Amino acid sequence: MATIYVKIGERIRKLRKKAGLSQLQLAEKAKLDLTSISEIESGLRNSSTRSLHKIALALKVPLKELFS
Repeated sequence: MATIYVKIGERIRKLRKKAGLSQLQLAEKAKLDLTSISEIESGLRNSSTRSLHKIALALKVPLKELFS
């Protein structure tokens, strides 16, 4: 069974691709480093609420969208 981190990472990846962004572009827009985005999308990193909020803003979606 996938952990919540994997599920959130998969959702972020899907939204990023839907927005037509690379991981680097998302990292730049969210003001996070590329390694963080990669690890979050892979479910390897437990992100802070602040980082998830930055990602949601960069993707132009409500924060709750990352959890659906």
